[in-house]
Amino acid sequence: MNKRIILTASFFGAVAVLLGAFGAHGLKALIDGPSLEIWQKGVDYQFYHTFALLYLSTFARYRNKLINIAYFCFTFGIILFSGSLYLLATRSISHLGFTEFIGPITPIGGLLFVLGWIMLFFAAFKDK
Repeated sequence: MNKRIILTASFFGAVAVLLGAFGAHGLKALIDGPSLEIWQKGVDYQFYHTFALLYLSTFARYRNKLINIAYFCFTFGIILFSGSLYLLATRSISHLGFTEFIGPITPIGGLLFVLGWIMLFFAAFKDK
């Protein structure tokens, strides 16, 4: 098991639980329904890729370069994809001026997720 991957996954998992609870209880009265759905989508994908990171840790014993690439793709995918969705969902209450530029960041995070899964596929394919 790779300590770095497990620590990252643990952090993202804890944050996902907190953000999910905050969305369900704290934001419910502050933002509209479609924005809450955007928030929840960010939480969902953060959880999916937290579990993917945990699975990556089982491959880490092989010191495979593909696992490291998948790790970085999943990690930065969570930051860019879920992070941008959190900012977009709360733009009506945050009044941040740069939120109109965040929309294009979300697909970059999604692309990193896809690349992470592809790297995991090839790492498993190479596994003896």
